Amino acid sequence: MRFDGFFGNEALQQRLSASFAAGKVSHCYLIAGPVGAGKRTLATILAAAMQCTGGGDVPCRACTACRKVFSGTHPDVITVDDPEKKTVSVDLVREARADAFIRPNEGKRKIYIIPRAQDLGPAAQNALLKLLEEPPQYAAFLLLATNPGALLPTIRSRAVQLNLSAVPCETAMRALRAKFPDRDEATLRAAYDASGGFLGQAAEHLTGSVWREETARFAACYASGDRLGLLRVLLPLEKAKRPELAAILLEWRRLLTQALAASSGASAASPEAAQLCAKRTGAQLLAAAGCVQRGLELLDANVNTGALVSWLSAKLR
Repeated sequence: MRFDGFFGNEALQQRLSASFAAGKVSHCYLIAGPVGAGKRTLATILAAAMQCTGGGDVPCRACTACRKVFSGTHPDVITVDDPEKKTVSVDLVREARADAFIRPNEGKRKIYIIPRAQDLGPAAQNALLKLLEEPPQYAAFLLLATNPGALLPTIRSRAVQLNLSAVPCETAMRALRAKFPDRDEATLRAAYDASGGFLGQAAEHLTGSVWREETARFAACYASGDRLGLLRVLLPLEKAKRPELAAILLEWRRLLTQALAASSGASAASPEAAQLCAKRTGAQLLAAAGCVQRGLELLDANVNTGALVSWLSAKLR
């Protein structure tokens, strides 16, 4: 089995290769790991391997089925999600359940990818469970989760769980050098260290020099201790939609993590991180990062956005 573009996790790769070679392909895989661990990359590889018609090692990446899967145009590889919503609704799962009993359009299987399985509510999980208990022979399910423990034990018991781990340093550095040939070694290593070994997060650190306007303003105001400026950045966010506010806070967390890494002696991954590192202590940066992280947790717990922004305004100093 070929895992082009998916790095590390050698034991998992060997396990999957052996099962596919033996024709023992599960109808449900639960791919678990933090943001940036490669869950979507692995899910795409598995979907292509299940649809591949090229023979030999799968996915061959040359046959029509493989090309369609990797380009996101295969009609029998279906994503079950609405990114604008906080949770994956029961209606989406019911639609997938009804669709699953219609035979594939052109592929060997109908494959359903749920990229935010941890965000399935109780009703949605129960609807999914009914489908997993008695699926059509040709159906397959790829559940991606940052927190697999949020899923019902009965769902987890019907899936082969694939836990993704951090990529070893040298393997990751080779991948980062290939993807970012213009970055120096110290910058690449700083991004790797800040990411905890997860390549998706490392890539975000390295591409994070182009920030949202709110992030650039936050960096300037927080670095200089401009409380009034911070309020001017934060207060308009009271009216932001949840996905937009979450995206902004994730970006602030990434920036503060870059600055923390720089304060520990690593090269700054962006000018904004260097600015924060130069004007704030490591303890202050750590406190701010913790505050933003707590804000994300409160947002995930459905706290009112206005109340959350007011809380952040009081805590970020």
